Amino acid sequence: MTLQNKNAVIYGAGGSLGGAVAKAFAAAGATVFLTGPNQKSVQKVANEITALGGLAETAIVDAFDETAINQHLQRIVNNAGTVDISFNAVGVNVVQNVPLTEISPEDFVKPITLTMQTRFMTAIAAGKVMMKQKSGVILSLTATPGGIGYPHTGGFGPACSGVESFSRTLASELGAYGIRVVNIRSGGSPDSRVFKTAIDATPDVMDPILKKMEADTMLKKLPLMADIANTAVFLASDLAGQITGVTIDVTGGTTAALNYRVNRLD
Repeated sequence: MTLQNKNAVIYGAGGSLGGAVAKAFAAAGATVFLTGPNQKSVQKVANEITALGGLAETAIVDAFDETAINQHLQRIVNNAGTVDISFNAVGVNVVQNVPLTEISPEDFVKPITLTMQTRFMTAIAAGKVMMKQKSGVILSLTATPGGIGYPHTGGFGPACSGVESFSRTLASELGAYGIRVVNIRSGGSPDSRVFKTAIDATPDVMDPILKKMEADTMLKKLPLMADIANTAVFLASDLAGQITGVTIDVTGGTTAALNYRVNRLD
């Protein structure tokens, strides 16, 4: 198991993607410490992990509260010895599908501020623990707008760009302590809760949107949650021991080129 004897903290573990990554970490041998604001959703993920023989603990932690974050990590250190992996999958509300010329300053700035706040707090808290250990991996997650101009995404694109820049900078400061910091850029997973909810609510609207997103990829298909989770497992493992300070693109090639003009010939 690639993550055997590793302790992984997941913020936002009750969400669909956070839960998927938590399950993948556990399947790879890690003990996962699941946090979120809702005990029911976090416990559901923990139950699924333990039912398969994995190790999971839960805690209600406000990922926007610096004191709560630090206290939780200290409890893990006291009881388990180390914090080897930190992954933040906390979501924030974003006003999208509105031109920037029509969006309010508050709606534009708020998701940027909240996204950077929670990513900074959890990463720095983990970094301080890992500096003492001289080891650890800090992972973050962004999306396609972090790597390419993407209209009508409001403050989401700048928030993604901010996380990617922060990840690079943090990697440059923590590398000397043996700590790796890597960001994952997703293309949007159609099997995630946010997409499935939208599809169920407005299938006529979402069908052309998803087809357009798929057409923009080089591979003509969007990454599923398992693709993101498997990437996270690899990056958290020793197999990726020399990867740090970069964003790993899992968008099917979308941020390298918009390929909607290229179709298969068969």
